[in-house]
Amino acid sequence: MLLYVGQRVALFVATLLIASMVVFAVMQILPGDAAQTMLGPTATPEAVAALSHKLGLDLPAPIRYVRWIGGAMHGDLGLSYAYGSPIGPLIASSLAVSAPLALMAMVLAAVIGLAAGVYAADRRGRAGDAIVMGFSQIGIAVPNFWLAILLVLVFAVTLRLVPAGGFPGWRDPARAIAALILPAIALGVVQAAIVTRVTRSAVIEALNEDFMRTARAKGVSRRAALWRHALPNALTPILTIMGLQFANLIAGAIVVENVFVLPGLGRLMLQSISNRDTLVVENGVMLLALIVIGLNFIVDIACAAIDPRLRASAA
Repeated sequence: MLLYVGQRVALFVATLLIASMVVFAVMQILPGDAAQTMLGPTATPEAVAALSHKLGLDLPAPIRYVRWIGGAMHGDLGLSYAYGSPIGPLIASSLAVSAPLALMAMVLAAVIGLAAGVYAADRRGRAGDAIVMGFSQIGIAVPNFWLAILLVLVFAVTLRLVPAGGFPGWRDPARAIAALILPAIALGVVQAAIVTRVTRSAVIEALNEDFMRTARAKGVSRRAALWRHALPNALTPILTIMGLQFANLIAGAIVVENVFVLPGLGRLMLQSISNRDTLVVENGVMLLALIVIGLNFIVDIACAAIDPRLRASAA
């Protein structure tokens, strides 16, 4: 197990380093100038050059990359060009909205997806299976932004059960959670549909294994065998897809956050791109990359703990 963990740690560090290089390189070739954007189209070339020098934008790219990585390793993400404030608190305040939103959506997707997937697998080939698969196909086909707008029209505008948008902050947890309910549903429905289909396939595969026939031959009830034996042995692909989904929920919430006017990470990234605030974008994208790579690392370790065959493959 230690050898497997060591290999995954090395892969984690190498992937993160490569991701930082790619992110920095992409930001350098994108059109636009932060200094020109801040000063406006009527600014003189001398004023733009002076501001670029002040912001360090005229330094060679390798030096700016080393400074960026060195500062990030010491917890200093730099200053936002547009806001003139430290980037760390900006991203932290945005993540305080996006992370709970993604967590709520993931819990919703996991509860619905696991229950529906096991139900469909247990009734494969029958009416219940067809109905669940039909709804899951609809869930995958529905765009997040369209569902978000529909939820606002029904539950916020017509029924007035929850706020239509905005975020009151965490000083009032009840209102904050209420503001995240509709966005979480809009994000979680598609993910629930994916979890349902993956769970169904994995559980059906487990049901056909020899250990299931042995358990049934020993007198274990069908329901007990399904939940105690089939589902645990089907968790490896389910955990893998759920780990990827949680990262995608944070990274893919840009449109939904803008529909509900939530001050999350997606909205901050969109505003920073508009302002050519490249340093905020670089740090935001690297945070998303860190979340994706980190979650994949955690999922790999969890799958290895569940399935001894993965640990043996590293030996």
